[in-house]
Amino acid sequence: MKTNDIGKRISQLRKEINLTQSQLAKLLGTSQSAVTRMEAGRQNLSIKMIDRLSQVLGKSLVAEQSSGSNFHIIGGKQLSGEVTLKCSKNATVGLLAASLLNSAPTTLEDVPRIEEVFRILEVLQSIGVECQWIDDTKLKLTPPATFTLDKINRASARQTRTIIMFLAPLMHRIGNFTIPAPGGCKLGSRSIHPHITMLKAFGLTITQTGTNFHCEYSRNKPQEVLLLEPGDTVTENALMAAALTPGITKLKYVSANYMVQDMCIFLQQLGVTIEGIGTTTLVVHGVESIDRPITYAPSEDPIEAMFFIALAIATKSKLTIKRAPLEFIENELMVLTEMGQEYDTAHPQTAKNGFTKLIDLTIKPSSLRAPKEKIHARPYPALNIDNLPFFVPIAAMAEGRTLIHDWVFENRAIYYTELSKLGARIDLADPHRVFVNGPVKWHATNIDAPPALRPSAIIMIAMLAANGESILRNVYSINRGYEDLARRLNAIGAEIVVT
Repeated sequence: MKTNDIGKRISQLRKEINLTQSQLAKLLGTSQSAVTRMEAGRQNLSIKMIDRLSQVLGKSLVAEQSSGSNFHIIGGKQLSGEVTLKCSKNATVGLLAASLLNSAPTTLEDVPRIEEVFRILEVLQSIGVECQWIDDTKLKLTPPATFTLDKINRASARQTRTIIMFLAPLMHRIGNFTIPAPGGCKLGSRSIHPHITMLKAFGLTITQTGTNFHCEYSRNKPQEVLLLEPGDTVTENALMAAALTPGITKLKYVSANYMVQDMCIFLQQLGVTIEGIGTTTLVVHGVESIDRPITYAPSEDPIEAMFFIALAIATKSKLTIKRAPLEFIENELMVLTEMGQEYDTAHPQTAKNGFTKLIDLTIKPSSLRAPKEKIHARPYPALNIDNLPFFVPIAAMAEGRTLIHDWVFENRAIYYTELSKLGARIDLADPHRVFVNGPVKWHATNIDAPPALRPSAIIMIAMLAANGESILRNVYSINRGYEDLARRLNAIGAEIVVT
């Protein structure tokens, strides 16, 4: 993209979020005259400044998906120091959808500036929601009097699976509507049948034609809804469906995972009483309407916590992970303890949501052995499905042979074999199971990032552990879920250059 084109896009995006040049300059830490030159195409922009502008303005300035972005990694370095976790990606995207239930403005604090969030905001803006970043730390969402579904940003909608969580709020706010089918990580066939079955109980009929979902709503008041599976997003959709269905609805066989708990707390602050938070049965006291200005901060990300745990183990580093949500990584820590991992916990505290328990977690260099049993995920409070991939580089560091069973996604285990290019000894048993043989001797290489977040993240971990220079190409999948990751890693001793 030419400098003049970038300048025009900066001006366009600044005006869309109602910022003056002076306000944008303040958020960037520069002068108004510098912003004027940027918008006129007369200012040379570094990659760092382009990334910063994209964060402040809430949209990418360069090509869709930032496909040219690569990580040049000099690995084999011991890391040290502290890293503070960002708020949960998965909780945040659910709350972005839940904001559609509220007729008044919703302000979310500490929203991670990641590509997944940017895509959702592009969809929200296209249907009439005003999305305004405040002081670079808060995001204010103001709904329109009338939603404009005919103008929905289809390209952005197809890049995120979160669009599926628009179904419940839109049925209440609009009734009949059509939206694009979801996208997101390429992890095989991810059925939405549990969503369709659950929402039908509330009166929403969904039919798919090509790449569209056609939805017709005729309100129904179920007394009890049994989910086909305890999925996170289907539980969040069920909560949103029940929230604006007046009366009591019992939701059974639901997920009790971290993002679900955050949504429960958020809805309670909007006036919806919910019993059973943290269990597999929720009783929702729905209301006729929600019209209450709210400011809310989702809790920290347990999946990001696991990224840094695996990174510390793979690089044999002592690393302190601050504000880790203990209850959502306890099972993972139990498995690591069995493998011989040493760690300390300190400073118990509570997240800004007033509910989630946090601790500071220090990972110590340890000698690991393969666990006696296979490592596999189950619904909370067991090992989280999104944390399972991080046990691949961890198992590679352990003496012995570890079976990792990824039974949820039919393609993800295949991506794990990419670590073989970095020296790991991995045997693919079938599309769901790999045997990892350790200990590994990592070596540097160049790899294209898979089109899936967690497999890309574990490749990055292995590259940081491997002596020499590696290149991880096209890191959009990582940028979907991690904010400013290269800079944060460099701050604790890594050497990463973004090109």
